[in-house]
Amino acid sequence: MIWSLIKVLMFVAAIAGLTFGAGMLMDTGGGIRIAAAGYEFTFGPLQAVIAALALMLLVWLILKLVGLIVATLRFLNGDETAISRYFDRNRERKGYQALAEGMMAIASGEGRIALARAAKAEKFLDKPELTTLLVAQAAEMAGDTKRATAAYKALLGDHGTRFVGIRGLMKQKLAEGDTATALKLAEKAFALKPKHTETQDVLLKLQAEHADWKGARTTLGAKLKSGDLPRDVYRRRDAVLALQEARVVMDEASPIDVREAAIEANKLSPDLIPAAAMAARSYILKNEKKNAVRVLKKAWEVMPHPDLAAAFAEIEPEESPAARVKRFKVLTGLRPDDPETKMLLAELNIAAEDFPSARRALGDLATSAPTGRSIALMAAIERGEGADETVVRGLLARALSAPRGPQWCCDKCQAIHAEWAPICENCGGFDTLSWRAPAAGMGSVDLVPLMMPKPEPTVIEPEEIDVEAIVRRAN
Repeated sequence: MIWSLIKVLMFVAAIAGLTFGAGMLMDTGGGIRIAAAGYEFTFGPLQAVIAALALMLLVWLILKLVGLIVATLRFLNGDETAISRYFDRNRERKGYQALAEGMMAIASGEGRIALARAAKAEKFLDKPELTTLLVAQAAEMAGDTKRATAAYKALLGDHGTRFVGIRGLMKQKLAEGDTATALKLAEKAFALKPKHTETQDVLLKLQAEHADWKGARTTLGAKLKSGDLPRDVYRRRDAVLALQEARVVMDEASPIDVREAAIEANKLSPDLIPAAAMAARSYILKNEKKNAVRVLKKAWEVMPHPDLAAAFAEIEPEESPAARVKRFKVLTGLRPDDPETKMLLAELNIAAEDFPSARRALGDLATSAPTGRSIALMAAIERGEGADETVVRGLLARALSAPRGPQWCCDKCQAIHAEWAPICENCGGFDTLSWRAPAAGMGSVDLVPLMMPKPEPTVIEPEEIDVEAIVRRAN
């Protein structure tokens, strides 16, 4: 309503301005005299302006007529589209102008304006590969998903625009959370353009989320061939994917290719702890104990880890605690100063009831680098050596509030995971988990009193304290 009123006022103002200008010209004295070929013409100011405008119109009509004559001559000379091109030239000019305005509107974030310009360009131009794409992007920006979907589907009909249409539909499905359909679309887009970096990344992420490890390894290989991935990073991530191929129940019924996949993963990246543990278990199932020991020793040299120790224990599951202490020297002698080695030796000696050796193995770890596990081990040693129960309870209280030590932490979002996984459950990062102490404040039990009401004090009788259970919990 207001816009209509403004247009009416502008029209009235224009008419008034023209009338005022015409009156001024009529009141102005003088004029223009033209003499040519014995003829003389005299024009007043207003007449001169009207004559100038008429002359400009005449020149424009002559140019148009000349253009039509030239197009007709070309048509007669065999150019069948010459006349149609002449009449379509103005439409194309308007169409390209609308197309340019639509692209500027998209760049400016004005979705509704872009959609209007896209509709105008679609009306004047016979170039669906341009106008349909502009309509799709403008409709998407304006929030009209149905129209955007229809436009992207229209792009599928032409081979030159098929990839753009599939990519647009894929992004829509990702936004909707339909990852199953998005995976199929990503596979089609990858088949059309296997070197497209964004498509590779999206497809790899979706394949990992849907546990298509074989397909993910193929995609990862394509990233290496296209030069988007360094070879060392490729080997590490390929090892992660190979490991996931092998993560099934490792028993006698497991096919040989599953066991070999675990071994392959370890060969690709010997420092990948889950791969080393699984490869060792694969060798154990084949009764190749020496190979299992070799794999675990190589991984322990890189980074001692409880999972490696557990796999090493499975090599001889029926041995006595004393025999186990002796056999584990193969591992503990590799990194004797590492905290994990010290705690492993302490646990083995506690199981063998050799508490003095356990104390020597643990050293001052419970005070110099206290963690829930090291303090709980010290409590078990104190109890085993007959210390006062007050000392044991004090150590257990410290163990409950001490840091838990190294855990599987995401390098991207710092989330803590109980077990290693190829994808972070919190942020979806691929191959971002590393074995380290969490960032300050992450996962600390010091936060428990802030989130839970303070419990009533209880008296713990000596016989109620299960030190071994606390050690297992801390581990």
